[in-house]
Amino acid sequence: MNIAFIPARCGSKSIQFKNIKDFCGQPLIYWSLLALESSAKIDKIFVATDCIEIKKIVQEFEFSKVSIFDRNNLNASDIASSESVIMEFLSAYEFSNDDLFLLVQATSPLTKTSDFNDAIDKLKNENADSLITCVRSKRFFWNDDNLPINYDPSNRPRRQDFKGTLMENGAFYISNVGSIIKHKNRVSGRVSIFEMNEYQGIELDEENDWLNAENLMHKYNSNDQIISNIKLVLSDVDGTLTDSGMYYSSDGNELKKFNTKDGKGFELLRSLGIKTGIITSEDTKIVSKRAKKMKIDYLFQGVSHGDKLIVTKKICEKENISLDQVAYIGDDINCRELLESVGLASCPCDSVQDIKNIPNIKVTSKKGGEGAVRELIDYILLKR
Repeated sequence: MNIAFIPARCGSKSIQFKNIKDFCGQPLIYWSLLALESSAKIDKIFVATDCIEIKKIVQEFEFSKVSIFDRNNLNASDIASSESVIMEFLSAYEFSNDDLFLLVQATSPLTKTSDFNDAIDKLKNENADSLITCVRSKRFFWNDDNLPINYDPSNRPRRQDFKGTLMENGAFYISNVGSIIKHKNRVSGRVSIFEMNEYQGIELDEENDWLNAENLMHKYNSNDQIISNIKLVLSDVDGTLTDSGMYYSSDGNELKKFNTKDGKGFELLRSLGIKTGIITSEDTKIVSKRAKKMKIDYLFQGVSHGDKLIVTKKICEKENISLDQVAYIGDDINCRELLESVGLASCPCDSVQDIKNIPNIKVTSKKGGEGAVRELIDYILLKR
């Protein structure tokens, strides 16, 4: 099992209530939690806090993997170390010694899901005991004795030829539970280094850092400009907004199971002015009622196999947007043509393999009807 652990106390001398201060439209801690929640390699996430406000906000996110750990006030003081609250936490739960433990900093919102995934793979591939994250600094350093540390001043290298120096950025650390308990430290034994992008080395200590970090978030955490420019989000129904189950009442009426988190996701999109729609081959009153409740902008039912793309093009023409500005999530072969044409294609993790094999498609960690659409929406929000 892979466990992520985020310490988040009330106190902060530099920026008051830093962990829940607004950052790019969400409380700061949201971004680390979202990146972890979106990782198929993370099984459980714990937020260790002494703060009622933080606890309330984290619970409102409704992330399925997240639990609250009520840390001792002594381990939330200015002089308490992260190790002290880690040890308190591990003494309260029974984990296997082989379980991986990720200490994650909420103050590193630029960390991506792919960073966590790739770092876990690197630790295992290198058979290391621990892993730390670093960024490469291409600055020239001197010590207090007026001596250069990482370069020769008489042969000053050009930046493009300078290898630089690895600097620990503290975004996250990985070790196994047994090693942490034994050494009472987040790092021990043979250490692997996971190098992150230079911009991910920023620290949120002052107000200016905050502004710089938000600019970096907008610039770099958009994998491409298409995702950050999504204007329309469309979804299939069966197997996407629902679990594909066939349910019938005692009098023979057909029923469908939807997920309320998906509905909240559409609400979040609407607040940003992003249009929403449902395109499905089904034609039922159930879907009509659900679409009305979620205040969907466009509902097209009874759309045949080859017409989903045609319908989408008509919507784009009306909204004066291109297919590159459309995100669509679907699960089966009748969605293929549209998925291959939009700017952002996505599918639930239990979709048919033929759909999951579409190049560059985002496969969610959740199944259809279990919040897969919300996961896609959160991903879009992260990129904005």
